[in-house]
Amino acid sequence: MSGPADAAAGGFSPSRDRFDTVVAWLEGQDAAGLCHGELEARLEADARQLFRQLMQDHLDLRAVREPRIEGVVDATGVARANAEAGHRRGLATVFGEVAVARIAYRRRGQANLHPADAALNLPEEKHSHGLRRLAAIEATRGSFDDAVEAIGRATGQRVGKRQVENLAERAAVDFDAFYATRAQPEDQPSDSHVLVLSCDGKGVTMRPDALRAATAAAAAKATPKLATRLSKGEKRNRKRMAEVGTVYDATPAPRTAADIMPTTDEQRQKAAAGPVTANKWLTASVVDAAATVVGQVFDEAQRRDPDHARTWVALVDGNNHQIDRIRVEANARKVSVTIVIDFIHVLEYLWKAAWCLHTEADPAAEAWVRQHALAVLAGRATRVAGAIRRAATTAGLNPTRRAGADTCADYLTRKAQYLDYPAALKQGWPIATGVIEGACRHLVKDRLDLTGARWGLDGAEAVLKLRAIRSNGDLDQYWTYHLTQEQQRVHQSRYAGNIVPQPT
Repeated sequence: MSGPADAAAGGFSPSRDRFDTVVAWLEGQDAAGLCHGELEARLEADARQLFRQLMQDHLDLRAVREPRIEGVVDATGVARANAEAGHRRGLATVFGEVAVARIAYRRRGQANLHPADAALNLPEEKHSHGLRRLAAIEATRGSFDDAVEAIGRATGQRVGKRQVENLAERAAVDFDAFYATRAQPEDQPSDSHVLVLSCDGKGVTMRPDALRAATAAAAAKATPKLATRLSKGEKRNRKRMAEVGTVYDATPAPRTAADIMPTTDEQRQKAAAGPVTANKWLTASVVDAAATVVGQVFDEAQRRDPDHARTWVALVDGNNHQIDRIRVEANARKVSVTIVIDFIHVLEYLWKAAWCLHTEADPAAEAWVRQHALAVLAGRATRVAGAIRRAATTAGLNPTRRAGADTCADYLTRKAQYLDYPAALKQGWPIATGVIEGACRHLVKDRLDLTGARWGLDGAEAVLKLRAIRSNGDLDQYWTYHLTQEQQRVHQSRYAGNIVPQPT
């Protein structure tokens, strides 16, 4: 490997020599006998080596040109009077490993300072920011093993599974700060657009040390039925809830009950389309409680509509804690939020009641559900609840058989204030939580629910954050912000006055 002395003598001559070697090979008989695929493979490997050498030569040149800086003082006010050139550290890049030589500013009993490291914004660990970004992207696509293979294919570099996980975790550390400090978007939708908020949860199978205290205690008491796998119901005490939140804009689209539940072919053909969604934003966490995630959702909504000029609608599945947190946040921010329960959840309860009153596969059950669903859409949820209870009593169902009917009736009665579908449809609001449910599948299930996977807390949190960033289309902006924050954390914070001397 070349060094600063070689750079002083010949500049980029090692790179030129390597390039000339590749050209000479291409001109020779060995290359002439290869097909294009073989040429591609050889040149791909040669290109990595050439670019690694180019980077090494550039770093060596910077080392030669690095001037000594007077008055280097650390963050505690201790000066570094002694300067010593030639201190080297390794850096694993997307092209291969290089060595960085620079001046160390020293004082006995104190850690060395390297202003050149700050100019290069070198990471604390060996792996470059380029490899970190690759790890962040590939770790969101599949397993960490898959990420190792993908990085190897893309760069020819071998990065261990644990290293990929650590790089992904490091890449996600600025998620909260990035979204907390974003400016209001320039392309704001008009005040007529509805601002929709929604949140939900999805369980993630965790390692024992990553479970919440109550869940870990329940898991410790459990006795598995089988030695090699968990049986039905046993995963309940092996999971930690990942909370997911979303904010999006919706163009109002007034509809009627017939548009939602058409009964004839003519109604189906003429059914009006629902609201058009845009500017979807996601957040997720397996560390933070639901209250924190709901707060982040409101932060994003507040960023989009700081003057509360738009209509705010919260779509929920009926979870009481979720509803309570939405109310708390709305009151704290003095904003009016209309809470609407997902109509699909109502349909599920109606079907549970239907099977109490009908035999399996009875076509009449579908008509029964449609009739009561239309009544709920018409704003008669409590009347439907009463009718279901009366039907169960008239049928003489015992408590066990009528449980589904009673559960449905109780749900409709307790949630009636959030089932004002006539108003929601007239105003053109969405009445289904498909966006947040799709987000739960995408952010959580598709990646964290892989067969056999058990997650540590830091790894799961990092993957959730990175998947949200990519889903939001913010990766490039986030990465610029992340590298700026790394410069501050790793380098600028080590110097007095928070100022890093910049080599010329």
